[in-house]
Amino acid sequence: MINDVVLPSDMTAYRLTVLPGDGTGKEVAKEAQKILQVFQEYSPLNFDITEIPCGGEYYLETGMEWPEGSFEHCRDNSDAILLGAIGWPDAKLPNGDNAGGSVILGLRSGLDLYANIRPVKLYPGVDHKIHGKYMQVWDSKLVDMVLIRENTEGLYHPLLRRSALAAAGQSPDEPIIIEKFPGLEGEVAWDPRPISRKGSQRVIDFGFTLATRRMEKTGIQQKVTCVDKSNVAKGCRLFRKVFQEVASKYPELETHEAYIDAFTMWLIRSPEDLDVVVLPNMFGDIATDLASVLQGGLGMAASANIGDNHMLFEPVHGSAPKHAGKNIVNPIATISSVQLMFDNLGSRHNDADATLCADLLERAISEHLAEGSIVTYDLGGNASTTEVGTAIADRCTVLLKEAFNN
Repeated sequence: MINDVVLPSDMTAYRLTVLPGDGTGKEVAKEAQKILQVFQEYSPLNFDITEIPCGGEYYLETGMEWPEGSFEHCRDNSDAILLGAIGWPDAKLPNGDNAGGSVILGLRSGLDLYANIRPVKLYPGVDHKIHGKYMQVWDSKLVDMVLIRENTEGLYHPLLRRSALAAAGQSPDEPIIIEKFPGLEGEVAWDPRPISRKGSQRVIDFGFTLATRRMEKTGIQQKVTCVDKSNVAKGCRLFRKVFQEVASKYPELETHEAYIDAFTMWLIRSPEDLDVVVLPNMFGDIATDLASVLQGGLGMAASANIGDNHMLFEPVHGSAPKHAGKNIVNPIATISSVQLMFDNLGSRHNDADATLCADLLERAISEHLAEGSIVTYDLGGNASTTEVGTAIADRCTVLLKEAFNN
């Protein structure tokens, strides 16, 4: 059943769909909605919220990954989508895919959410796993980058396509069949890795546009780095070729090119050299999880999935079934995903109030972490999920009253 929660206001509301998902996803989603309630009460922002159950647990209970009509609702009746997390042990579809996968993967592909944005920022008060307390001279300002992963092509394309068709209630495509691979014998499993000019250009364009926006906002010179394996793979050669073409249109921005294997070393060794990074799908998936250690771990890692017409926001971490129901996981990745949502709503709709709310929420998160007294186990504390969410919500209340004279 799809539950609509419409909060009255004299202003037009953004239509927000919340997908709590599985396990700890439900717990962090509650804290995100706590933040939303504060902004609805003390700022001009307003949301018509629809909550839809989904995921592996829902599949085990009902035989469906989410209620009928859910994809269409997300497509036709949502200005933004907020996801908790998807995945549950032993919840498998008949074809072997993880139950719930067609929710997130189907939305990414079916709504053409081609740019996966993952900010990597180390806040004062947070020690990451490589420097931090081990190097007293380490400055949190040295980690402030955005990794942009192409989100609809590459090695994930067949699964994304299959998930999109399943989410829309359509039959999957016929599989591509190759009878044999010269030089290989016995059982062979393989995955195609298509990378197109169109897919590359739009995500790289997105990266340069974001870098321009960052430079205008901060006054700090920005560099855009292309990461690929163009010395080996044809798809990566096309990706780099398009990068060079797009870069020529932005002479005011610095550019750099790197192979993925060397980049993983530079990412950890010299994060201060990185501002905006664009990567093909699989390389982006791996590099962004690695980058999370620079900001304190996956509990701090937010993300946005952006297309021309739709937006979905989610923490990078999974549903963590072993921690489910314990009220101990870090909700800040999800709360930071709400901050990304405010920022992107402001940019897309030219909504200065939403942009200001994004800035205020980031300030609340930063001040909360700098104080450091209420943090979860992954950051060295013993606070509960609920306590962290409440503390940040209370801080937002104070900031919003000051900003909007409430």
